Amino acid sequence: MAIRLIGIDIDGTLLDSIWQLPEANRKAIAEATSRGIEVALVTGRRFDFALPIAQQLGCPLTLIVNNGALIKSQDGTTHLRHLLPRDTARCVLAATIPFRDGAAVVFDRPRANQVVWEILDWEDPPRRAYLQRNLEFIAQVSPLEDCLTEDPIQVMFTGPVNRLRQLDAQLRAWPEPGAFSLAFTEYESRNFAMVDVINAVCSKGAALAEWARVRGFARADVMAIGDNHNDREMLEFAGVPIVMGNSVPGLLQNGWHVTLSNDESGVAAAIEQFALARK
Repeated sequence: MAIRLIGIDIDGTLLDSIWQLPEANRKAIAEATSRGIEVALVTGRRFDFALPIAQQLGCPLTLIVNNGALIKSQDGTTHLRHLLPRDTARCVLAATIPFRDGAAVVFDRPRANQVVWEILDWEDPPRRAYLQRNLEFIAQVSPLEDCLTEDPIQVMFTGPVNRLRQLDAQLRAWPEPGAFSLAFTEYESRNFAMVDVINAVCSKGAALAEWARVRGFARADVMAIGDNHNDREMLEFAGVPIVMGNSVPGLLQNGWHVTLSNDESGVAAAIEQFALARK
């Protein structure tokens, strides 16, 4: 059966290890869309952080952002939105005080005050890079709970891998199952990880499945490409799941198709083999 929808993760998948878009990936995606295949960027990034990547591709795309909490068109039109109840966000912040130095609350706002931090750590290299790229969207509020004047998209934690693994385990043992969902992403080579606390119904997989239903596509019509823990549900949903050669070990052990690494234009190789060859 021909592929009709491709969901592609951004960081570690579409982009290479220095966050550049390989020309081979751009060309393969352009060819796919020219043949009528829909492409969605499915990412943990916010819309405004993902949009510049979509614009580099230069073809019609859907953006599934914030680990599935929002689905938007490139013009900013919102097709789906699941916010995290502010009371849940407040409880999570209260239970994670030792991790407060890496905590932020993310809102669905036009530009200013989208990402609210209590502590802006300019000394931490990975966080400094994020702050520099997103400065116009960032605000600082102390205590952080005071920013919860409306429901946010998520509570976001960043920090070293082992520390964030501890936080992820703590939150997965939450006394009220189903209060929220978690998206965990780690980059061991940079010793950097992220834990996103999002609405209980959210994941990349749930959003991709919902978008496929809206567009009238069956699971067998859907291909997904990812590299990290937060891509698991998306890969489990897709009829054709593809993992990057640079994926975290947990994804490489599921028997899914493995393409080249992100530094070898693995996205292009996967699209050419599993989507373009079937058309």
